[in-house]
Amino acid sequence: MSPALTHQHSPLAQRQGNHRISLANSSRQLSPGDQARLRRILTQKYDCVINPVFWRRDAQHKLFDIAPTVARPDTSWYHLVMDSDKAFGSSPRRTSTLLTAAEERALFYQYNYCRYKVCKLKDQVQSDAINGKLALEILSWDHRAHTYRGQIAQTNLALVLAMAKRTRMSEIDFTDLVSEGNMALLRAVDKFDASRGFKFSTYACRAILKAFSRTGVKLSRYRQLFPTDFDPKLERSDYLERKREDVELDCADEIRRIVGDNCADLSSIEQSVIEHRFSLGPGSHRNRPFRPMTLEQVGKVVGVTKERVRQIQNKALEKIRLSLEEEYLA
Repeated sequence: MSPALTHQHSPLAQRQGNHRISLANSSRQLSPGDQARLRRILTQKYDCVINPVFWRRDAQHKLFDIAPTVARPDTSWYHLVMDSDKAFGSSPRRTSTLLTAAEERALFYQYNYCRYKVCKLKDQVQSDAINGKLALEILSWDHRAHTYRGQIAQTNLALVLAMAKRTRMSEIDFTDLVSEGNMALLRAVDKFDASRGFKFSTYACRAILKAFSRTGVKLSRYRQLFPTDFDPKLERSDYLERKREDVELDCADEIRRIVGDNCADLSSIEQSVIEHRFSLGPGSHRNRPFRPMTLEQVGKVVGVTKERVRQIQNKALEKIRLSLEEEYLA
């Protein structure tokens, strides 16, 4: 790739910190947006990929008048793909614009010639005051350069999607991956030298894949710094669960008191069944409860069948419920 021509050495560009540019005889012709764009062009680096064709007297005629006309691509399919939830699956049918080598070379020559003209016009600005005619000419060539840049990028949007689907980096969101690829595509448009005879897709694919690789490395480095993934459960309050547990423990303590003091007038076998069945015996408390027994295990302790244990348990629970109602609802 031949070195790009960079113009940042004009007297105005050397004073990048000074943004008070006087637009002589042009303030009425330029909108505030155009004035801001002109200041950005004059105070920031502006480069292009130079080609010997640009130095010819008939360069403009050769590049714009007799060059092949390239139709603008249809990008209506792109938004349908990006808005689809199944971006990796079947995508809407699209019409790809395939450029010939001559058409692609013509587009890049036109794009870089527009940038070359802006660089040459910037050299004519010798002070902080700029002539209105010169300002309009700079803006005109810059606008044409952005138009060609957008056309080239839109023509190759499918290339970014193809590379993103081929990469399949599951830890990165597909739309974020495509966004990184689009930025790499624009950088590749700015650096590509069409005079070498290679297809732009060959150069852009490598640039896009390198951008994906850098994104993966950046994400891996971030995960090393913050190894714990976000868990929504950690952000949810457990106040209700803890409150419910406290209420249940208080109720268990109250039942333990009623059974221990025999406030429900339980018989000895009923009291024994409840203590063994629900771990409410002597020595059992909130912090160190005994393990509750099954109906069959309690039946072996008291010497009856498990069905009889169930009947005794239900009768005892009914007495405990009535005792609670009399004490708290009376």
